Amino acid sequence: MFVERLKEEVYDVIFEQRILVLVAMDVDALCACKILKWLFKCDNIQYTLVPASGKEDLARAYLEHAEQIKHIFLVNCGGNINLLETLEPDEDVTFYIADSHRPLDLDNIYNQDQVKILMKEGETLEVPDFDDIYAQSEVQLMGNESDEGSEPSNKRRKTEDGIIAIIGMKIMIKNNRDILSHCRQEILYRYHEFAFYGTSCSVLMYELAWKMSKDCNDLLWWAAVGLTDQYINERIDSEKYVSDAESLHEHVMRHNHGADENGVSINCMKITFDYELRLALYRHWSLFDSIWHSHYTACRFRVWTMKGKQKLHEFLADMGVPLVQSRQTFSNMDVQLRNNLKEWVETSAQKFGMEEMSYGSFNVQYGFRNKLCSSDVVHAVNALLESPSLLALQSDESKSEKFLDALDALSRSNSKLLLDGIEMAKKQLIALVTQVRSLIDMHQVVCAGPFLYAFLREGTPDLKMFSKPVVLGALARFVLSAYVVMSKNKRAAALPFVLAAPLDAEKGTCLVVGVPPIADESRKNFLGRAFELAAEKTKARSTHDCFDPAVMEMKSEDKEKFFDALSALLL
Repeated sequence: MFVERLKEEVYDVIFEQRILVLVAMDVDALCACKILKWLFKCDNIQYTLVPASGKEDLARAYLEHAEQIKHIFLVNCGGNINLLETLEPDEDVTFYIADSHRPLDLDNIYNQDQVKILMKEGETLEVPDFDDIYAQSEVQLMGNESDEGSEPSNKRRKTEDGIIAIIGMKIMIKNNRDILSHCRQEILYRYHEFAFYGTSCSVLMYELAWKMSKDCNDLLWWAAVGLTDQYINERIDSEKYVSDAESLHEHVMRHNHGADENGVSINCMKITFDYELRLALYRHWSLFDSIWHSHYTACRFRVWTMKGKQKLHEFLADMGVPLVQSRQTFSNMDVQLRNNLKEWVETSAQKFGMEEMSYGSFNVQYGFRNKLCSSDVVHAVNALLESPSLLALQSDESKSEKFLDALDALSRSNSKLLLDGIEMAKKQLIALVTQVRSLIDMHQVVCAGPFLYAFLREGTPDLKMFSKPVVLGALARFVLSAYVVMSKNKRAAALPFVLAAPLDAEKGTCLVVGVPPIADESRKNFLGRAFELAAEKTKARSTHDCFDPAVMEMKSEDKEKFFDALSALLL
């Protein structure tokens, strides 16, 4: 069932209980986890924290703690799977779900006793009526009664009209049953057709803290980072981002109204909301490298071509930034260039047709240290979460270490970990651009009719880096954008893209992700449902363990028939 009164119906209920907190391995979930930990610490609530990278981790963690803990808090996981069917809990176990994945599982929504789905006040979802899905119809009951008393009397057996009437009634009941079944399937298909994202769970947790009068700048910053994670990974559309960002901006003004003229707030932490350039990590990199390796500018300039590189040099010249200065780290650039950079970039970007060069975002400054942008933190924390392992598949211990490192990097006291993450993120961005260039230059993006696809080959440089869902998804979106700007096919912008990368050489498996078309600004993805149907039709040996339905693992040798079935399905 949905819960909007978060304090009364959730927090007050678990106040004196021991809680099992299961957290997905993404930045938004980690930010929500930080807020939840703060609240539990304030009220001395005992809890056990376990990361869950997929459904198997979720089930395993629950089974390990099921006997001792009866209240389970799920952060960005569990909402789109049937928890009671998957975990088979006792009747005294209650689940509290803060999950941005949509659509939510209907059984979770309809359950009034054991499943509480936390929702932001005012957020609405289109959910089918219970009676349309599960209730027995009068026609079905009539059919059962007719079956039970279907033995005709001797007299009616001899009456031809009576036999015809009975047969006619049975045919009518069967037809009505078929119609009802078809309607039910149609409703379910429409409900599950698209995967998308709702309100960031970190924003949701901040709302809880605010209503309890326990919010502060640290919690507000984590909410801002979680929301930014949704936006730069293209999980929500611009309208949703602007709406939630405006809501957080009001809290920014409330908490930071006492800042002095030097920009240092009273409590040595200042958050601001300002327009931000679509340049990844430029405050921690050189301007040239940031423009070259950022998704937005790399695709607009086509930096992998000679003309693109020349155009980038023209862009820098138009701004009045010498090439030598552009290759310096940002902190070593001339003071005048640093102070005017955003304005100059924005002005020149308009001339070069880049009208969306900036967007409203959040910055933080701790004391007199360098300013941090929320997008920089997202890149850094995600790099810590999805850094390559020595083995193709991570052990549980390795996952836990990365989870804890990423969690610690969000603390203002652990700047070293965050800086390590920033350096990892730079390597990740360099690998992305290198791979995009390779796929475009080698013409490895193939049009299968209703969608585009590409395979990463064994021996590809930095292949281990792309064996993680978020990084591979980022590569897929980058490749799709690059292909659209380079292609003469006018339909390219309206086609979704599927990318597969080798995962485990010993098991012969690959990771497959699907991203929606560039022309679809709603960010809704229909490929998750299509993946399931194509795998089922071809009996491809696949695993749908990720909480994102458009991510799956499958046997590499089944890949070809799977893509053939997917093509036939989407025609």
